[in-house]
Amino acid sequence: MAFTFASDSLPFPEEGGGAGPGHRTKAGRSQAAAKLLQPRAGDEDDGIGGEVQAQGTGQRRAGARLQQSSCSPGQATRRRLLSRLCLLSAMASEIHVPEPVCLIENTQTKGLVVQQEALQVLSGITQPVVVVAITGLYRTGKSYLMNRLACQRKGFSLGSGVQSHTRGIWMWCVPHPCKPGHTLVLLDTEGLGDVEKGDMKNDMWIFVLTMLLSSTLIYNSKGTIDQQAVDQLHYVMKLTEQVKLKAAPEQSEDELEDSENVAPIFPTFVWTVRDFTLQLEVDGKEISEDEYLENALKLKAGSSPETQRYNQPRECICRFFRDRKCFVFYQPAHRRDLVRLEELQDDEIDCEFREQVEKFCSHIWEKSPPKTIPCGRTITGTLLGKLAESYVETIRSGAVPCLESAVLALAKTVNAAAVKEAVTLYQDLMERRVKLPTETVQELLDLHTQCERETLELFQKQAFEEEICSFLADLTCQVEAIKDKFCRDNEQASREKCEAALRDLFQDLDRKITDGVYNVPGGHQLFEGDQQALLEKYGELPGKGVMADAVLQEFLQRREALDKNILNIDLALEKKDKELKDVQQQYEKAQQEWDARWKQEAEDKQKLQDKLHSTEEEVARLRKKLEDQPKKRREEHPKTSKRKSKEESGCSNGGFGGSGGPFGRGPGPFGGNGGPFGWGSGHSGGSGQEQGYGNNNCNWWKFFKRLLRCFSYVFTLIMAFRWR
Repeated sequence: MAFTFASDSLPFPEEGGGAGPGHRTKAGRSQAAAKLLQPRAGDEDDGIGGEVQAQGTGQRRAGARLQQSSCSPGQATRRRLLSRLCLLSAMASEIHVPEPVCLIENTQTKGLVVQQEALQVLSGITQPVVVVAITGLYRTGKSYLMNRLACQRKGFSLGSGVQSHTRGIWMWCVPHPCKPGHTLVLLDTEGLGDVEKGDMKNDMWIFVLTMLLSSTLIYNSKGTIDQQAVDQLHYVMKLTEQVKLKAAPEQSEDELEDSENVAPIFPTFVWTVRDFTLQLEVDGKEISEDEYLENALKLKAGSSPETQRYNQPRECICRFFRDRKCFVFYQPAHRRDLVRLEELQDDEIDCEFREQVEKFCSHIWEKSPPKTIPCGRTITGTLLGKLAESYVETIRSGAVPCLESAVLALAKTVNAAAVKEAVTLYQDLMERRVKLPTETVQELLDLHTQCERETLELFQKQAFEEEICSFLADLTCQVEAIKDKFCRDNEQASREKCEAALRDLFQDLDRKITDGVYNVPGGHQLFEGDQQALLEKYGELPGKGVMADAVLQEFLQRREALDKNILNIDLALEKKDKELKDVQQQYEKAQQEWDARWKQEAEDKQKLQDKLHSTEEEVARLRKKLEDQPKKRREEHPKTSKRKSKEESGCSNGGFGGSGGPFGRGPGPFGGNGGPFGWGSGHSGGSGQEQGYGNNNCNWWKFFKRLLRCFSYVFTLIMAFRWR
């Protein structure tokens, strides 16, 4: 939610007008700042302006000086500069401040109702808030003081009649003038004791809500702090009946009686006395405003009913509000000018009143603490809205507001928001730090542990201790769910990257398979070698992630059929190759056998030819011998005739005697003994001449038979050679 200043909202403008439209721009704000830092005519130049310009931020130092009650010209200048610096701080901010809005409406028909517009304003405030609320009787000038706290001239409506002008609780959120990073939430409440309303119970709830929502409670009254003024604060005495600390009824009332338990949860108390006319003196001795308040709250000794009635409201104020402060204000202007108080210029307002207002504002700005809840936790604007809703809902239901229940309800809201923010932080941290896919699961788990630790630190920093266990368990479950999703995404990213890498690596291998490169004997071994080389390249690739091995195994399993197919083709080709080799060997063996046989046949043929040639030569020799034998025989015939005659003469003398055939003692013409070739007698023991002649005829016959067999063998060989 954005905030902006109104164009006519200078707290203490120069004479002659306030801030004009130029303050809406950066240049206009610079000019206004320069103008505000210039000293007024008549102010003492005590070096404060130079000090402010040199140091830039003098709010706290100037505010401390405002604690003095005197009205010297130098102090007036310092206070005026402090107010101007507060304005400059607000003007320099880019936060836009809207007009006051109604936080809790007080209607006659519906009672107290929280307004959604105000909740929207608070929901946009994520800074700690300092909540300053003002309560008191109606028509006592509460709204004027709240406008001054907002560094504005106008804002909360001022009434000049006898009727109450503010209904319910109104809220105005402005940048804190002295605490950077904080928002000042001002609550202007409906006046108490309105005769037209006449509803004391409604006033009581307004007071209770104001006290429960504020970190500083301002009680505004008029005149003096006397018994009547204290009695008008009788709502404090009923706090034990209207507020519970614990949900357990038997413990709540006792704990409210214990100031040690109550004081830390109640706001600081500031009593402002308007139109103060007395002198701050006791027994002729000057006292401070705070001493004036403490004197008014002193208890009387005694136990009479009157004394108890006197002491009771004072005891409650002292017990519930241990941090107390008092400011008195003189009448700001002449009675006839009070009806237009917000329009009066500085010179028309009483100087002492201006100093008192500046002193009051500086104290509230510097001393008011941020709003906390009983567990001690500082709340933001969003939580303030949730707290207001919880209290109003309890009051509307007829129950008494319980601080413990409100804190528990607030804790549930805060813890739920803390879980949501922590989960968002974990998601953002994981998305920024985790680079998918991670090399190992442990790397992802280490990053998860770091992010989870930071997430838990944020959750524990923002969450309330109340009901934290269940929300912590919910946060753990959500973080685990996100971690599991990151693990799945990590696996998926790794899978996709690995599959893409394998597709790229095996693209050439698949092309070779399609082209039939491995459809050769020994192709499976070649295929395995190429595949192993690719697997080694795959193993060397970086950034594959946690699914590298699993994807590889799945990939190889899908290719098992292809591997088996290549293996089967390889085995079949090897078998065929072996068969071809066997056939080739058989062919070569047969060829060798054929060549050997051919060679043998050639040799045999050559031998036959040689034998035939030798036979032909032998036949020729024998033919020649045969041809020559008759001639020789004729030449030897006379010798033979003579021999025959001798033999015949010998045969006639008793056969062969000791000698053989016609060839004498020795063997026949072809060897062997007896018969025609050797010794012995003839067949029938005839004459030697006849037997010898018969033996010669047998030898020639055998010679011719052998010659015929030779010719027959040669003829057979020739015919066989021709057949082949």
